[in-house]
Amino acid sequence: MLYKNKIDSFDLLRGLLAMLVVISHIPNISSAVGLPFFRDAPIFQRGTEAVLVFFTLSGYLIIGLLFDEKKRNGSINIRNFYVRRMLRLYPVYFLVLFFGLAFYHYFLPVLGIPYNESYSLTEGILWNVGFFPNIFIKLYDPGSILLVLWSIGIEEQFYLVIAPLLYFISLNHYFKSITAFTIGYFILFHSSFFSFFKEYSFLYFFISAGGIIAILDRHGIPLHFKSIFLRFMLYLVFILNFTTDWFLFKDEIIKSAFEVVLFSLLIVNIVVDNNILKRFKLMNYIGKISYGIYLYHMILINLVLFVFLKINNAFKISSTYMVVLIYFTSILVTVLFSHLSYRYFETYFLSLKNKFRN
Repeated sequence: MLYKNKIDSFDLLRGLLAMLVVISHIPNISSAVGLPFFRDAPIFQRGTEAVLVFFTLSGYLIIGLLFDEKKRNGSINIRNFYVRRMLRLYPVYFLVLFFGLAFYHYFLPVLGIPYNESYSLTEGILWNVGFFPNIFIKLYDPGSILLVLWSIGIEEQFYLVIAPLLYFISLNHYFKSITAFTIGYFILFHSSFFSFFKEYSFLYFFISAGGIIAILDRHGIPLHFKSIFLRFMLYLVFILNFTTDWFLFKDEIIKSAFEVVLFSLLIVNIVVDNNILKRFKLMNYIGKISYGIYLYHMILINLVLFVFLKINNAFKISSTYMVVLIYFTSILVTVLFSHLSYRYFETYFLSLKNKFRN
């Protein structure tokens, strides 16, 4: 079946999502430092939604792989699973974490740039090493470089719990268990009694929803549209969701339910169109390095904007040109740096993952 092969279209999706996150943060930081910015179009305000698609895709891939492993071996090697996660996520995560902490606590004071840290270095380390960056960013104002770590924490919290549970649960009960969790947690998340779930962005139901469609896929239950027209309409709705406010529902429950269904359907349908979508080689490669793009982009945007502050003070450039140059340079520098990181840093750890595959 398709899920047993490499799905290049997922890289295309990752690339698009990574770019959506980057362009959503550029105007926020530009405005904070006093540079011209543009964010009136909805596409510049959809960074969080892009991360939610990442969550759904992660659940589809990871829970699907755990299902495959248990079906193949009769069990799940929890140790190897966690080692693979560490080798994929930890090197860049901790590099960005410790750079960010050093930047705000040491570099800025040395440069004479005022920044009021509302947390101690010890607090910053403990919250983020303990994989609760989502709580950390709500309690403090840690700075833009550290803000992106929240989603990595959400995923790790989820998999720290779900992997052992799937180890004990019978393969025949995977679908019922994950579906029950998804529906139950969705209700709790949107209830006023458990408001802290929403306050600290514990958005686990997007990840588990991806797991549901992965298990249904394994059971041979087709969720994709056989009609090319219907798949086209699905892709159109997905694009409109990010480029217009047509589906920006005021009711949070309706909005979340719509996004869960839309993102899940998108994933199972782009698998069908894999042979077509994998032809977009540049965006596929950007998707391959998207983890670096996601974690590094705040550092690099800050660097680019620092340079443009100097340029803005020295030369008279129109606001329109300045905005275009900031976007172009930020994206280019982020992609180039992430490419170098992937090739000369991340691939070393990724190659070690093969030693821990079952």
